[in-house]
Amino acid sequence: MQTMIQFNSNILILFSFITAFIIVFTSIPTIVNVANIIKLFDEPGLRKAHDTKVPTLGGIAIFAALLITIGVFADFSKQHEFQYLYMSSIILFFVGLKDDILIIAPLKKLWGQLLATLVLIILGDVRFTSLHGFLGINHIPYLASTLLTFFVFIVIINGFNLIDGIDGLAAGAGILASLIFGTWFYLAGDYEYTVVSATLAGSLIAFFWFNAYSKRHKIFMGDTGSLMVGLFMAILAVRFNELNIKQSNNWFIHAAPAVSFAILIVPLFDTIRVFLIRLFQGKSPFKADTNHVHHRLLAMGMSHIRATTYILGVNVIIVIVSLSFNHMGIIRLMILNLILATLFSLLPEIIYFVKEKLRQHNS
Repeated sequence: MQTMIQFNSNILILFSFITAFIIVFTSIPTIVNVANIIKLFDEPGLRKAHDTKVPTLGGIAIFAALLITIGVFADFSKQHEFQYLYMSSIILFFVGLKDDILIIAPLKKLWGQLLATLVLIILGDVRFTSLHGFLGINHIPYLASTLLTFFVFIVIINGFNLIDGIDGLAAGAGILASLIFGTWFYLAGDYEYTVVSATLAGSLIAFFWFNAYSKRHKIFMGDTGSLMVGLFMAILAVRFNELNIKQSNNWFIHAAPAVSFAILIVPLFDTIRVFLIRLFQGKSPFKADTNHVHHRLLAMGMSHIRATTYILGVNVIIVIVSLSFNHMGIIRLMILNLILATLFSLLPEIIYFVKEKLRQHNS
């Protein structure tokens, strides 16, 4: 009986991945054609890494794939928070869509994120309830738990929004994170969240093809997509940490907060790095610039795909290190993650600087 249940669950997980992939893969060409007809493009600019007009409505396909597939294959009776995830997704969808079409003020976009996040936290009760012994703290009081979770959600959502600057990066980081979270959920026996992870992975893999490789139907996910991906990544991170409070299975992660940070290191580290640079320069941390890691790699002559591959490769290395050393404690592992991320972000510039010096010397 148990074998049959697991077999059925495996089929549902596989079907959720395939269904999400098909929805995105078949809908994007139509979305691109419609965007071309009504002239909804992302125009080239000083801060833009592209030099042609590209439609920005890929998030519509991702949104449709997520809600349709999860609605079909996930059991809402087992995870009551999914109904509130739907509500939050719809709120962010319209916030992102309006920004993609009309451009809205950053503060208004933040208010939309605030509403969507609070719906999920307060009504869905999606919260961090423990710090896993970090700074000697285990259980977190309700108010502190709500504020911490809200902060993490906003950072992750905006982190994915910020890294969506070159082909394949936001989608690639989302694919990698959803596959890692999904694999752990599957091994831990949490099949509902495995379905969510598989759905997200399937939709983003299909989108990645059009975003990074397609000539005829190239498209960006826009704020509609990046906000959606950030929202789903945030809830997966909360679930991952909550299931690792107590050692209840053979796949228990000892330093879950540090490991989840490693899984999401690309948007989180880049957000921290850019904000610190702006503050040191006396600028507002919210003022857009070209100090993101991907901007630096492009300035050194890397193509979009090479830069994305490098960044995601670093992500994989840091995750492997974190999983291998998750017994060393949250603080020490977090510091190790930050050191590795800093070194890898500087490495290309160091190599470029040395090559330039050698070239000048030889000439």
